[in-house]
Amino acid sequence: MQKIKSIKGGVCSAKGFRAAGVAAEIKYKGRNDVALIVADEPCAAAAVFTTNKVAAAPVVYDREIVKSGRIQAILANSGCANACTGSAGLKDAELSALVTAGELGIDPKLVLVASTGVIGRRLPMDRLLAGAKSAVKSLGRTAAHGLNAEKAVMTTDTRPKEACAKVVIDGKTVTVGGMSKGSGMIEPNMATMLGFITTDAAISPAMLKRALLLAINKSFNRLVVDGDESTNDSVFLMASGKAGNAEITRGGEAFDLFRAALETVCISLTRQMAKDGEGATKFVTVTVKGAKSEADAARAARAVAKSPLAKTSWFGRDPNWGRVLAAVGYSGSEVVDMKTEVFYDDEWAFRRGEVADEKQLERLAKVMSKDEFAVVVDLHLGKGESTVYTCDFSLDYVHINADYTT
Repeated sequence: MQKIKSIKGGVCSAKGFRAAGVAAEIKYKGRNDVALIVADEPCAAAAVFTTNKVAAAPVVYDREIVKSGRIQAILANSGCANACTGSAGLKDAELSALVTAGELGIDPKLVLVASTGVIGRRLPMDRLLAGAKSAVKSLGRTAAHGLNAEKAVMTTDTRPKEACAKVVIDGKTVTVGGMSKGSGMIEPNMATMLGFITTDAAISPAMLKRALLLAINKSFNRLVVDGDESTNDSVFLMASGKAGNAEITRGGEAFDLFRAALETVCISLTRQMAKDGEGATKFVTVTVKGAKSEADAARAARAVAKSPLAKTSWFGRDPNWGRVLAAVGYSGSEVVDMKTEVFYDDEWAFRRGEVADEKQLERLAKVMSKDEFAVVVDLHLGKGESTVYTCDFSLDYVHINADYTT
C-alpha cells in the first residue's frame, strides 16, 4: 500500500468545504464560540455518538438526521452543552438547525448540530442564532477559516487540534482533513470528544460509515484522560466527492487507502488530545501485549490509563510500577504476575517476579522526567495487543475541574 502523506491542514483542506468561527458570547466575551462547516452541495456523511445513556439534545437530534447518509452543514457551539435540558433543549437544537438552513438556503434535514460546555443549562438562543447568522456570512475556504472554526469549539483545550492527510486513489489525490476538541471528560467509549472530519473522496455513505467506525476503533476509542464519558461526544465525517476518484462502494484497495488516510488523521487528533489533557504535563502511551486476546489487552491497557494512582505517579516522576501491575490485575483480563513484565520505555520495572533495585529505579525516574514516554506491559500469555493514549494527572487537573461551572 502506498504511503499516506501527513500535511498541515484542517477541515478546509479537502475540496468542496467552507468553514467559519465567530464570537457570539455564549459564555465568554470576545471568544469564538460558534463554528460552522458547510459543504458546497449535499454530500455523503456518517457520524458516531456517545454511548452514554444520558445523551445531550444535539446527539438525540443528530442520530435521526444522519440516518439519511446525506448532510451539508454542521453548526457547533461551545460554552453550553445543551444536555439534560429536556424537550426544550431538543427544540433548541432543532431551531438552531432550522435557522442555519434558512441562512444557507438549504433543507433543514441537511444540517447537524453539536454543543459542548456546561451540562444542565439552556442555550442562550438569541446569541446562538445571531452567531449562526454571522458564521454564514463569514464562511471561507482558507486554513484560517478552518482554524477559526476549531477555536470556536474549544473549551478547556489550551491549543487547537487539526490534522490532514493525502493519498492517491485511482490516480486522483484524495484529502482528509479534520479538527477536534477534547481535553477533559474523556473515556474511550465513543466518541470521547467532538470531532469534525471532511474529505473530498467519492465514497458511498455505507462505506463512509464503515471507514469511520474502523478508524475510531484505532484512535478515539483508545483515548483516556480521566475516564469520564461525556453526554455530547460526537464525531462527524462528510465526503464531498470532489477529488474525482471512482466512487468507493465496496471493500478493496481503494477503500483500504481511504481508510488508512482517515486513520492517520484520527490518530493524530487523538494524540493531540491526550497531550492536551486537562492539566497534563506528560503524554503517555500504554501498551499491553502478550495477552490471551485483543479484548483482554484492551481491558488491561484501559485500566492502567484510567488509574488515578498510576497517573499521579507519572506526574510526580515516581516509578511506582506496582500501581500499573495492580491495575492490570483488577482489569478483568487474565494475568499471571510471575509471567508478567512491566517497562517504562526500554527500562524494565518488573520482570517475572524480579523487581527493580535502586539503580534501576533511578533509570526509570529518568525516563519519567521526559514529556513523553511509554508504559509497556507484556503478559506472555498470547498474541493479544492493544494501545491506549493518555496523560498524567497534575494538580492543575483538580483546579480546572473544581470550579468549572463557577
